[in-house]
Amino acid sequence: MNKMIITVANTVIGGSQLCLISGPCVIENEKLTLQIAETLKNISIERKIPFIFKASYDKANRLSHKSYRGIGLKKGLKILAKVRRQLNVPVISDVHSKEEIKPAAEVLDIIQIPALLSRQTDLLISAGKTGKPVNIKKGQFLAPDDIVYLIEKLKSTGNNKIIITERGTSFGYHNLVNDMRAIPVMKSFGYPVIYDATHSVQLPGGAKGKSGGNREMIQYLSRAAVAAGADGVFFEVYPQPDKALCDGPNSLSLKNLPGILDTLIRIKRIVS
Repeated sequence: MNKMIITVANTVIGGSQLCLISGPCVIENEKLTLQIAETLKNISIERKIPFIFKASYDKANRLSHKSYRGIGLKKGLKILAKVRRQLNVPVISDVHSKEEIKPAAEVLDIIQIPALLSRQTDLLISAGKTGKPVNIKKGQFLAPDDIVYLIEKLKSTGNNKIIITERGTSFGYHNLVNDMRAIPVMKSFGYPVIYDATHSVQLPGGAKGKSGGNREMIQYLSRAAVAAGADGVFFEVYPQPDKALCDGPNSLSLKNLPGILDTLIRIKRIVS
């Protein structure tokens, strides 16, 4: 199996070390965002693992128009730029339209394609043309071997800096399930594969117009994913998840992250 390593601002994805992509679901304010980012950076430094900070400036795919979406493109990118500059960590965030890509690419180290938009050809092509690394979150409706066609769309732009993220597959109404065979299948295409442990326990639309979640299953699924060969893990974290304005039910409490990471790092060492 070919293994490609993606280097992002001196941060390696796809090497022998487990990579951590983590942060809150959305940017709520500057102070909280910087606090979470700094805590995550310290956690990663203590464990000597690569770290990329994630947070969305806009969650454009909320089920209800009443749901909190974030602070918007302009303000959000300004805060992400400050995180990047002040803490010296790479940043990643979602883009939802071609128009967002140019300003986002001026700040982001990695451009992320949301799962529900993963087949949007124009969005993928525009992201690929920036030359920035692109993380495709596999749609809940896609078979893992279908990801090769999305890879081909990006490669058609001359961009070979591709990351794939597994985040669960639709399983009936208001539920997702993980088939861990997806990880080696997608890795067979030669690009790093990340496991999104927190969105995989989400219950889409399962809480009366909002997403529910089973966060108690995060630790178990992430162990299985790393054992199956995942190059990194993606965690949405929050100091008190039940108070988060978005995706609280499937977010991990920040205080619980170190213990889970320690276990995953040991598993990664065994299987690498």
